[in-house]
Amino acid sequence: MKKIMILAISVLLFACAPVLNRELMKEGTANPSLPDLRANPDAFKGNLYILGGVIVQTRFVQNGSQMEVLSLAVDSKGYLKDTERTMGRFLAIYPRDRGFLDPEVYKKGRAVTLAAVFSGLHTGRIDDMDYVYPVFEIRQVYLWEEQRDYYNVYPYYPYNYYTNPYWGPWGPPPPAWWW
Repeated sequence: MKKIMILAISVLLFACAPVLNRELMKEGTANPSLPDLRANPDAFKGNLYILGGVIVQTRFVQNGSQMEVLSLAVDSKGYLKDTERTMGRFLAIYPRDRGFLDPEVYKKGRAVTLAAVFSGLHTGRIDDMDYVYPVFEIRQVYLWEEQRDYYNVYPYYPYNYYTNPYWGPWGPPPPAWWW
């Protein structure tokens, strides 16, 4: 009984665990307003933020691996909350000296949660439009499992009295007037 109770408590504790390091979650501010960062970047430079979103693209640049992310809100544990609303896009750079993010793993459509420090703004392009990206340096990244479509495939059984729930082993049921 004691082992079952310990197992149940540990499952509950780990089920509610944050996706990122606890110290980073406490130190960082969740869901920064990207328009505010664009309007007054000097006031927010150097602050740690907890961000979430869906990867638009990942590529290598001079500083390291760069992810362009469509932002989504995160809750207090780093889980993505709202898949409908976004505040725009941001760039997240993983420094070259700490390794790299493989573009085949961190590919378009994958969800991420980041602990990152705001470092400034970068003007880029989305198709034919100029866009001002807030740029963050990644401290820790959590890549969510890839969403896959699963289809249930049912085997085909021929129609006979063994598989038809209304027929018995002696044939079809009697008509309704029989009763």
